[in-house]
Amino acid sequence: MDNFGQIKVFIQAAEARNFTLAGRTLGISSSGVGKAIARLEDRVGVRLFHRSTRSIALTPEGTRFLERCQRILSELELAENELSETQQAPRGKLHVSLPLVGMLMMPVLTRFMRIYPLIELDLDFTDRLVDLIHEGFDVVVRTGEVTDASLTTRTLGYFRHRIVGASAYLDRRGEPLSPADLAYHDCLHHKFPGTGKLVPWRLWRDGKDYPVALPRAVVASTLEPLVYMAEEGLGLACLPDYAVHTQLEQGRLRSVLDDYMHQEGVFRAVWPRSRQDSPRVRLFVDFLATHLLPGGGEG
Repeated sequence: MDNFGQIKVFIQAAEARNFTLAGRTLGISSSGVGKAIARLEDRVGVRLFHRSTRSIALTPEGTRFLERCQRILSELELAENELSETQQAPRGKLHVSLPLVGMLMMPVLTRFMRIYPLIELDLDFTDRLVDLIHEGFDVVVRTGEVTDASLTTRTLGYFRHRIVGASAYLDRRGEPLSPADLAYHDCLHHKFPGTGKLVPWRLWRDGKDYPVALPRAVVASTLEPLVYMAEEGLGLACLPDYAVHTQLEQGRLRSVLDDYMHQEGVFRAVWPRSRQDSPRVRLFVDFLATHLLPGGGEG
């Protein structure tokens, strides 16, 4: 097996953390994977994996070698894509990490799939902090700031929070006219899945905060149940406007205390600098920036 073939086997084994799974993907036996890795280790003069009867793990040298090999493979893929870009429609696999609220982005993702049917989307929904390089993600979509200088970012759009409830609920319980009124309402809370802490309802006006001890009618780790329960008249929920845009437009929900809600958030696309010129990545990020939320632009 040539040197490049050994490197491809190494990358697959390192990402799968299993010789058998790597062999299935590559169409060779697990012993073939092991022999290719052994020859590669002999050639480079260092051990790349710690091996046991049940598992394998990268050595520190193997981790550094993997990062470099992934960059090289990415550059080779980029070169091939650039050569074929003008000859055929965009195609290939795009591994994307989306936050748990990503299900609310499905109309945009579905539209992308219909326009570019030859691009295979591999979608991973999670709010955990992912390692783009080691986990092989092409693009990650997240809220908040990005400080890693090795990553490229682009702002996809901005959103703000709204306190919403169904007309039936507001007619029955009365519309809150000040933040203090929320203490007498059933409040539907969103919690951070990673920590279990409640997402705060930040109310402020004219530079002054209005903290309120909010009742807890329901706590949920994803937004969709809160949207549904608010529509069913079970209480008030503080939700990003992109999650309730349709419900507000159609009158299924009403927003209250808008003068006190100024908290703004931002969605960003993040990808490794080594893939910044990939046609598929560029196409996907451009599409999200245009269609996902208003206010998309360079970050």
